[in-house]
Amino acid sequence: MLPASVASALLCPVCRNSLKFGDGSGQTLVCPAGHSFDAAKQGYFNFLVGKGTVFEADAADMVAARFEFLSAGHYRPLADAVAELSAPVLAGGPGGRPATVLDAGTGTGHYLRAVLDRMLLDGAPATAIGVDISKFALRRAAKLNPEAVNLVSDVWQPLPVADDAVDVVTVVFAPRNAAEFARVLRPGGRLVVVTPRPGHLAEVAGQTGMLGIEPAKDERLAASLEGHFSASTSQDLDVPLALSPADAARLALMGPAGHHLDRVALATLSAGLPPVTAVSARFRISVFTPRS
Repeated sequence: MLPASVASALLCPVCRNSLKFGDGSGQTLVCPAGHSFDAAKQGYFNFLVGKGTVFEADAADMVAARFEFLSAGHYRPLADAVAELSAPVLAGGPGGRPATVLDAGTGTGHYLRAVLDRMLLDGAPATAIGVDISKFALRRAAKLNPEAVNLVSDVWQPLPVADDAVDVVTVVFAPRNAAEFARVLRPGGRLVVVTPRPGHLAEVAGQTGMLGIEPAKDERLAASLEGHFSASTSQDLDVPLALSPADAARLALMGPAGHHLDRVALATLSAGLPPVTAVSARFRISVFTPRS
């Protein structure tokens, strides 16, 4: 059952009042105005309200590809690095309150799982909120992270999270709403952002139709956060991969290019790849702190 402390960090997406669990099972969230949200049978809550979003959610096959690829451990070093950089702020708050982590664009939940596992090892279990716009992703995330509250929500809309309610926000290859992240972070909290570096997956990106790395990506990241955050630290992480043809196809399908890729052409292409393809994954993990 989800802890009550998770609900206390949430806001009703309709009226912005505080939420609480309306029953003993943790399957219903209610606000004082009477708005009620029941968990789907897969364990997530759908907080998309109003006119919806202009952004296209990841399709079921894209999510399945990501789940299989990440479950194979290919990006585990990245997940561990995100957990390591989150850990210093998740040791618990004043009065022994549990710390809270928000994983924005949580996807299948693998990176949040690494953060939660690290906190358990440190003896400081954290409460967690996972947000993603894809219900297909949240079905996977809710199963992987049953102790987190998993919400279908649009990161570009006001987050259904209270002011100063979160100690760490993690954003791994996901949109960044700087104003909202700054609002929900407590003083002394941190924002952990993962972006690709030049050369990321270059060995297969072109031939599989994956999107290239945008020029001046670091400058664009800093500009998008300026006014709300100060840069703290950053570290580069290179992960050598040895991919089967099936994993190379999953890698192409699980990212943004998956919205447009011809599935039949991708299958034909991957069938022509060698048994093992050496690929370099190149990440940058940047840490930011909220401006006073």
